[in-house]
Amino acid sequence: MKRRHFIHTLAATPLLAAEGPRKAPFRVLYSNDLTNITSCVSPFHAAREPFRSEMLDASIDEVAGLVDAHFLQPGLGVVPLWPSKVIDLKEHFAWIKQRYGQKPDSFSQFVLNGGDIVRRFIDHCRAKGQAAFISLRMNDAHHKEFVDPKPGDKPGSSIGMSVTRWYAEHPDHRIKPGSLRGADLVLNWAEPEVRAQKLAMLRELCANYDLDGLELDFLRFYSYFRPETPLEQRRVIMTAFVKEVRRMLGPQKWLCARVPCYLTALDELGLDLKALVAAGLDMVNASAHYFTTQQHDLAAIRKMTTGATLYFELCHTIWKGDKVQAGYDVFPYRRATREHLHTSAHLAYARGADGISLFNFAYYRQHGQGEGRGVFGEPPFEALKALREPQTLAKQPQHWFIASGWRSPGAKPLPVPRKLAQGKTEKFNFDLASPRGDARVRIQTDRTDATDLAAHFNGEPLTATNDVSEPFAVPFPSMLGKPEELRAWLIPARMLREGVNSLQLVCHGPGAANILFLDLAVA
Repeated sequence: MKRRHFIHTLAATPLLAAEGPRKAPFRVLYSNDLTNITSCVSPFHAAREPFRSEMLDASIDEVAGLVDAHFLQPGLGVVPLWPSKVIDLKEHFAWIKQRYGQKPDSFSQFVLNGGDIVRRFIDHCRAKGQAAFISLRMNDAHHKEFVDPKPGDKPGSSIGMSVTRWYAEHPDHRIKPGSLRGADLVLNWAEPEVRAQKLAMLRELCANYDLDGLELDFLRFYSYFRPETPLEQRRVIMTAFVKEVRRMLGPQKWLCARVPCYLTALDELGLDLKALVAAGLDMVNASAHYFTTQQHDLAAIRKMTTGATLYFELCHTIWKGDKVQAGYDVFPYRRATREHLHTSAHLAYARGADGISLFNFAYYRQHGQGEGRGVFGEPPFEALKALREPQTLAKQPQHWFIASGWRSPGAKPLPVPRKLAQGKTEKFNFDLASPRGDARVRIQTDRTDATDLAAHFNGEPLTATNDVSEPFAVPFPSMLGKPEELRAWLIPARMLREGVNSLQLVCHGPGAANILFLDLAVA
């Protein structure tokens, strides 16, 4: 009881305008997208079993004692998953049935039957000593490609979470009317009516629920403005929006924003982090959106968010393959191991983070369909214990990596894949924090006809090794390289240095190699 009282008391500490942003007391944040509860097979959910409120409780219970604040995303942030006056759910789902022939999803049906997912969530978080945040997606695109039904379409029941009558009747307010691309299907925030709808949902949450805080998820999706909207106008709109949410939320609650961890992507979304903190943002959650990454601009973001609490987001995957069929969740992906998570968190702390957040962590479990998704299993919850302890993380084995991630608008080109041809040199940078001991670096390719590859590290030649095995145990073997697709070199400890380290690869012989993935392990 003492710990629960401590968290709630801190969350209720008044914020005076003259004080500026406060430092949040939470070290580890946990994002729960809610839909994982029914899309993943778990100890509390069998395949195709509809939602029950006890499942929500169980999703909170399984991280009790491991996280400080729990962030629930109630659906897609478009249709309220709580008793609402913003959208009449009975009228909404009657329209969904008439237009798409779909029944409500089981979460919405729970609310239609008199349930309240948000209140249930808050009450159970408090019982388990976790601060209760609602994370609302600001511009989600899921399932909007089915907005105009065509013969043969299979939108599924999730269409009721994604499309409203207003959205269907106002294609002119979309980023690019007529396009079915996700980033084009979302709404244009230069339109005041678009922002007003989102503010109405947030106002209802602030007025009706005793939340510990709100998160504005600006990464769902990476699109808010048409190309012709000037940067300064984008910034004014976004800063004014955050200022209004702070006013509605009041001075006692925490306000967080989920934002890109890449500087070049911030302008695309109109996010001036220094101005947002001045407007009342307490917490900044810097994210690569869908991946755990070690290539980011966290050190620069730290300087832009002085006074606010900065978090770095880790995810269940470090690398996603191409879709193997049409639909959602139909791609193979390489899961993050304990060493990937710990090393990435260690780097984040070294570059200025105050804490760690977790996204999509439940998706180690079986979900989706398609070839190559590999072995599923329970998430490595035990790996979360060390995330709150920077000194412990600094002593753990280190597994650094470079992988393709989410190519967000405005972001730099992805570091891989990259073609290495005869006579060509390619350079890759590893940002290392307090490396200790000898290391081994590997590359993974999708072709094996390259010969006579040479490697230099920080300008010194490396010795090749035939040992291309995984440096640490891999509980979820998906997208791992075959021996013939891997090359490796040894790096003496004296070559490793704090900060940016450079690996140069050159192909002296005939053939070529398409480099897909690199890793550097320090035992």
